[in-house]
Amino acid sequence: MAVKPVIICLSRSGAKTAAKIASAFGYAVHGRKNRVDQADAYFDNALDHVRDLFAAKVPVIGVCASGILIRAVAPLLNDKTTEPPVVSVADDGSTIVPLLGGHRGANRLAKELADLLSGQAAVTTAGDVALGVALDEPPLGWRLANPENAKGVMAGLLSGGVARIEGENIWGLDTDPNGLVTLVATEEPTTGDETTLVYHPQKYTLGLGCARNCDPQEMWELVQKTLAENNIASGAIAAIGSLDLKADEPAMNALAKRLDVPFRVFTAEELESYADKLKNPSDVVFHEVGCHGVSEAAALALGSSDACLTIAKQKTKNATCALAVSNEPVTEFTGRTRGKLSIVGIGPGQASWRTPEASQLVAEAEELVGYGLYIDLLGPLAIGKTRSDFHLGAEEDRCRYALEQAAKGKNVALICSGDAGIYAMGALVFELMDRSADDMGVSDAAHRVEVKCTPGVSALQGAAARAGAPLGHDFCAISLSDLLTHRADIIKRLNAAAVGDFVIAFYNPVSKRRRTLLAEARDILLQHRPRDTPVMLARSLGRHDESVRYVKLAELEVDDVDMMTVVLVGSSNSKLAALGEGPRMYTPRGYARKIDGDLA
Repeated sequence: MAVKPVIICLSRSGAKTAAKIASAFGYAVHGRKNRVDQADAYFDNALDHVRDLFAAKVPVIGVCASGILIRAVAPLLNDKTTEPPVVSVADDGSTIVPLLGGHRGANRLAKELADLLSGQAAVTTAGDVALGVALDEPPLGWRLANPENAKGVMAGLLSGGVARIEGENIWGLDTDPNGLVTLVATEEPTTGDETTLVYHPQKYTLGLGCARNCDPQEMWELVQKTLAENNIASGAIAAIGSLDLKADEPAMNALAKRLDVPFRVFTAEELESYADKLKNPSDVVFHEVGCHGVSEAAALALGSSDACLTIAKQKTKNATCALAVSNEPVTEFTGRTRGKLSIVGIGPGQASWRTPEASQLVAEAEELVGYGLYIDLLGPLAIGKTRSDFHLGAEEDRCRYALEQAAKGKNVALICSGDAGIYAMGALVFELMDRSADDMGVSDAAHRVEVKCTPGVSALQGAAARAGAPLGHDFCAISLSDLLTHRADIIKRLNAAAVGDFVIAFYNPVSKRRRTLLAEARDILLQHRPRDTPVMLARSLGRHDESVRYVKLAELEVDDVDMMTVVLVGSSNSKLAALGEGPRMYTPRGYARKIDGDLA
């Protein structure tokens, strides 16, 4: 489980059990407000809270009735291969039920909880019940080469078959040379099938080096050739590593993804500490990067303390690789990750308008960076994480800080409201990365981090949804803040949008200091569209103090608006009509003319 489970406690009767689990495993406790006295976080509605955590792929241990957890997550169930574990625990700890994710850690977690609480793990997965093991969930440090055949093999065993075990008996099962199914434990390439499961011990660590922008296919073919010539299965690779200067090397990152293993990087000083163990030390390499070898040293650095270099540097024109082997599977990795910065738009703030991908990136992050209010809006997802709050005007400071923290190998999420790419921090992050060091850019290490952008519900989308369909035809967005844009440019864009008859979403319409541009915008628009053009004023969308109202363009006043308001001005074709439960604003697309045959 990549993300730590959260313990949900609904009552004082279960608080003692929740606290015992938290103390033993270091998990956070989220308690029902006014019903649980001590917790790391509190919530009002259990169903909503559990649903938010589950959507973000956070494993849940509920000290409560199973039915509560089932009702909470039921609307989100669609793919058992990606759903996080959900485990229910009786208030007194007597019964532990893995409800979801049995073979994704829930069964193992239930058994651990049962041992801690002296309770009974009510595991119902057939393989676990009959065999005491789940053949598709090998021990840590082992990889199943053909998981697609696990179901059939387990069915064979459950039907009364016995297993023939070749190699190490990692399951502790009885073995029969005439068994109907075969469990193979080997580091060699072996093909499994409907009656054979193959498991590889991940004892090998792969060191890499290459010229800048090496062709990923060249590196892939070098590694595959090296493994094949030495009769080593790719599934026996535990991790790949290289010099930190190569953290963003496309070929290495692509290889890690294809092998589905971690990618770790080391400083030149760290790699140089293995100089006396290298088989191909190079003064040329030392002169260029500060260590006498990259691929061989990285392979050794990744392995356990007993690791030895088993395959010396192999090379092509642009790539090198080497392999070290440890006595036991490697499950803990030295070095650091490349570092990741997720630029996350959380929408207006309410969880239901936040995308599952955004929630998952937040859940996976070690550190949250942003304007404090936006981080607060994450609610349970922010609990227990390192957070770095910046005031509203410190945009460059927070982006620079987030990049430099990611450069240390951390997984960082930069939290923005709305969509992070619309009048938010996304563009500033890339601007900082695009600057040179002499032009107030960021460090070299910060240029090498992985940057991922995820979309959010923008203010204009939220406002449009509340209104009806005002963006049904061509529209644009204009910021009325002249802090970052010259006033003359704003006026030019206002005139162009007015002449073009666009529906317009005004961002940053006013502040305590900026009080004139909204009035100027209104007057410009009145030269090109009717006085009764509908204008929507949407404030605090998606939050508890949300308000929506409409005025005519000629009646729009600066005092009607503040920085929390999105102003949507209709085009000359936009309409405000009493439809259904209230006024609805929409802009016709022109379908009526198409139906009438007016359009060629």
